[in-house]
Amino acid sequence: MTINWGDFEKIDIRCGTIIEVTDFPKARKPAYKLKVDFGEEGIKQSSAQITAFYNKEELLNRQVIAVVNFPPKQIADFISECLVLGVYDENKDVILVQPERRVKNGMKIG
Repeated sequence: MTINWGDFEKIDIRCGTIIEVTDFPKARKPAYKLKVDFGEEGIKQSSAQITAFYNKEELLNRQVIAVVNFPPKQIADFISECLVLGVYDENKDVILVQPERRVKNGMKIG
């Protein structure tokens, strides 16, 4: 499927820093609950199936890239407000997409 530039501009993708990580035992697949600081865009929470390669301690203070303008989505008893982006490997485990250098929280991807 091909999209045009206007379609791409509708997606608000920003960089943020993970400020809190907790287990999410009610998720169907292993996941963490994340709180991500997007600077002026605020703090948003997300459910992320990233337990294969990351433990809670190494995720804390890590910068990630996320779509921040999806509508909130309920996952079990949790409301996810953004989609943290990653690459699926051959086993369908997620490897996070990150900026090469540290940037200010809330910076827009384009």
